[in-house]
Amino acid sequence: MTTRSRITLKQLEMMISLGTELNFRKAAERIGVSQPSLSAQIQALEDAVGLRMVERARSGTILTPAGREILRRAQTVMGEIRGIEDYASDMRLGPAGTIRLGTKTTLGPYILPRLVSRLHRESPELRLYIRESAPRDLEVELYNGVHDLILVQLPLTDTDLAVARLFREPLYLAVAADHPLASRKAIEPQMLKGLEVLSLNPSFHLHDQVLALCRDFGATLLRDYEGTSLDALRQMVGMGMGTTFLPALYVQSELPSRDDVAVLEIHGKPIYRSIGLAWRKSAGRVSAFHLIADTIRQVVKQDCPQLIVEG
Repeated sequence: MTTRSRITLKQLEMMISLGTELNFRKAAERIGVSQPSLSAQIQALEDAVGLRMVERARSGTILTPAGREILRRAQTVMGEIRGIEDYASDMRLGPAGTIRLGTKTTLGPYILPRLVSRLHRESPELRLYIRESAPRDLEVELYNGVHDLILVQLPLTDTDLAVARLFREPLYLAVAADHPLASRKAIEPQMLKGLEVLSLNPSFHLHDQVLALCRDFGATLLRDYEGTSLDALRQMVGMGMGTTFLPALYVQSELPSRDDVAVLEIHGKPIYRSIGLAWRKSAGRVSAFHLIADTIRQVVKQDCPQLIVEG
């Protein structure tokens, strides 16, 4: 009877990288090894389990059903190991060291500079490494260990993630400066009916919320012109290509110096998006995560009166 070799953590790490990138070259670059080394470790993992996990097709790298299941289990194993390391660090140091925080471009730039400044002043032993990612990638990257926690729009459906609710952020209707509604400070919900609304592309969670708002209020979502950033949306609105919904933090940070658009509240039926921090339940640095959550709430309470603190 042939004795199979034991699975190693290095093999699992490389399997996770390959499963994330689905490209041997990019997967090798991701974890700083050569492509031949990655290929050899994947082959060794296949030999250890006695199953074929990876197929090379003309369209790229494909995981077999067995490969997908082993990838899922590898992510769980590596997550637990990171949790042990984090727990030990938390017990030794408390809320100290470097935390990798993932965020999206529609949120991070408007709240995190205030957070970093306050943490540096009040908890200098705790450092944040901030990385922006595509919104739909944040949860996957959290599981893969790219981030320790993520700043995201809620709700999240994954029950393996712990969530700290932070605040609710109003959304305002934005119209061109010469739009018939521009002279108003607020509008009634029924006045949204028939408006043509621009949105971010579907890779952003805000797209789903704007789509639901259009359905609820009888507005029309313009699918031919989808923005890739809030700035792009504002510029299209300013040119009269449609209206849109902009988050309060963006309005506060970017619009005071602009005169191409006007923003209006929705009278009697305010619209919000909920924001929170999320981390793997297996993570061990919970005290640091809660400190960051509390600091964000303090920043919001002090500097952002239009937001509603939660948690």
